[in-house]
Amino acid sequence: MVLCFLCRANASEIRIVTSFYPVYIATLNVAGNAPEVQVINLTRPFTGCLHDYQLSPDDMKTLARADIFIINGAGMEAFLDKAARTIRPDRIIDASRGIELIRNKNGAVNPHVWLNIALAARQVRNIAAGLEKLDPSRAGIYRSNCAEYVKKLEELHARMQAEAGRFKRREIVTFHEAFPYFAGEFNLRIIGVIEREPGSEPNARELAETIKLVRKHNARVICVEPQYPDKSARVIADETGAKICTLDPIVTGPMDKGAYLKIMEANLSALAENLDD
Repeated sequence: MVLCFLCRANASEIRIVTSFYPVYIATLNVAGNAPEVQVINLTRPFTGCLHDYQLSPDDMKTLARADIFIINGAGMEAFLDKAARTIRPDRIIDASRGIELIRNKNGAVNPHVWLNIALAARQVRNIAAGLEKLDPSRAGIYRSNCAEYVKKLEELHARMQAEAGRFKRREIVTFHEAFPYFAGEFNLRIIGVIEREPGSEPNARELAETIKLVRKHNARVICVEPQYPDKSARVIADETGAKICTLDPIVTGPMDKGAYLKIMEANLSALAENLDD
């Protein structure tokens, strides 16, 4: 159902709220320059993934003032049931709608869709389509911005595919289960994960198992994330001689339109430095 107050001949000011950082950056590229449109990120800038995020009273107030709420979907927003009490379902845009999702070993859906550039472009298209429906007076702007940003994503994807195709090594250990979509896109092989849940450090047995896997596969790269401590990764590196590589899951960063592109370029450079020898 189209929101009637967004269908006036003269577009009124609207407030778009996004669930967290990567959705905010995608939405900023689609709607950031539209007249009388305000894009606000719900969660704090230094929040990582939203697996266990709890809505604060201020968050609820922000949602109550939102005209449109844009989420990553795929189960990322565990607080969505609570949020739905504040904002109507017909005002929520699910950026992962229609995307084929990966399931973890325990059967749970992996929500880190945005780390696959081709799927990130799909998310951008979903956001634009949702905004066109809910705010038809600015549909042309959303459509044009979407096409421009998707072109940049496609160009980045092509460059990264070409570079990754030259990697001499494919095996990596990741910090947590954020990178299956990324690895699949660039033909990398994740042989181990240090922390199944961010903030839950591995015990001695789990560390020993990861060290054994690194040695078995002669893996050269252990990926850490800038949002979390790297103590466990350092232990594994010291035991195996593997190198530490920072791979950013893009859940925090600069609040500007070009941030996703820049961070993904940095990820490529980090991998090239460590896998291309």
